[in-house]
Amino acid sequence: QVQLVESGGGLVQAGGSLRLSCAASGSIWIIYTMGWYRQAPGKQRELVATITTGGRTNYADSVKGRFTISRDNAKNTVYLQMNSLKPEDTAVYYCNADGKTGWKDPRGDYWGQGTQVTVSS
Repeated sequence: QVQLVESGGGLVQAGGSLRLSCAASGSIWIIYTMGWYRQAPGKQRELVATITTGGRTNYADSVKGRFTISRDNAKNTVYLQMNSLKPEDTAVYYCNADGKTGWKDPRGDYWGQGTQVTVSS
């Protein structure tokens, strides 16, 4: 099993910055794509950003130019640097990883418990 633990959420004023971290641990054979998703109250969970093992990134249009995703493959850790935060960025942010626990095992989709990000106006 793979566990994902997020950290770095909190309360920040509009225009401020936060950095989220997510470390994967457990029975990891390989982690492929890692990413961040978010869910605001009353809304569906949406993609924020993803990054492949090779460093190819993908961003939601709403965060392009403000958020940067990165990862440390040796530590199985993914980061999300969030700048110029807006009140509409307020949500629970979830870490996601696509990986395998063994070479024969099927690929699994793993989620963290979520971390709250609140941006005040």
